Amino acid sequence: MPSAIRLFLLLTAILRMVILMNASAAAADSASLPPSITTAPLSVDQVVDNLVRRDVERAQALRHYESTRVYHLSYRGFPGDRDAEMTVEATYDSPSTKNFKVISQTGSKLITDRVFKRLLDSEKEATEPQMHRRTLLNRENYDFALIGYEPPDVNSPDKHSQYVLAVYPKEKSKYVYRGKVWVDANDFAVTRIEAEPAQNPSFWTKKNEIRHEYIKVQDFWLPRRNQSVCYIRLGGRATLTIEYSNYRVTDSRRPGNSTSSSSVGTR
Repeated sequence: MPSAIRLFLLLTAILRMVILMNASAAAADSASLPPSITTAPLSVDQVVDNLVRRDVERAQALRHYESTRVYHLSYRGFPGDRDAEMTVEATYDSPSTKNFKVISQTGSKLITDRVFKRLLDSEKEATEPQMHRRTLLNRENYDFALIGYEPPDVNSPDKHSQYVLAVYPKEKSKYVYRGKVWVDANDFAVTRIEAEPAQNPSFWTKKNEIRHEYIKVQDFWLPRRNQSVCYIRLGGRATLTIEYSNYRVTDSRRPGNSTSSSSVGTR
């Protein structure tokens, strides 16, 4: 057999073996995927498309709301432990106006003056149109991967199935995060976040953990509880918790509908 033909047959056999090996590996990878992903009704692109569309609808429909917040910060470490708490009345007016009224404050004056009030100023800054666009959960700011699908909880009839997405910011900033988000499969709204800032917000912190929970008020998903844990380079730890309650949503339209509606307070 001419050497050229033998070489061709050898290459063909090698290619066939490589193709079979790749096919087997792909099948194994598919088989190793968690059932919670392979049984998910929608793909990651479909989930993100719905999430972005519904978020826009809800933002356009929400005109005004009021709520009560309780900020609590506990610091443990050098040079000494500190605690503080502040209660705030918050008001939102579409499209980007937030106002805060401090009702009471107790504990460390350093924390109330230097931390809590700066948090309120930062939140106002984050609602400015240019900054808001850079922090929206969409494809311009994030990459997404589907990492889980949780079926409905039979013990909680009001809890729908949820998609779990990994989110990766395209640019580093202290205003965006990387981690996991849970998306309600019925409303396509974020119900929970577990993440860390994409950029360390301070030289003095070595690690930051973020956990956010949301609650449905009428047709809108609004914050229920936020917790941020900062581990300080000198060995301390600061835990900030924000509890949201007594929502009063007024002067709003049902998403996708021009009919006005109002609500009573909810906790």
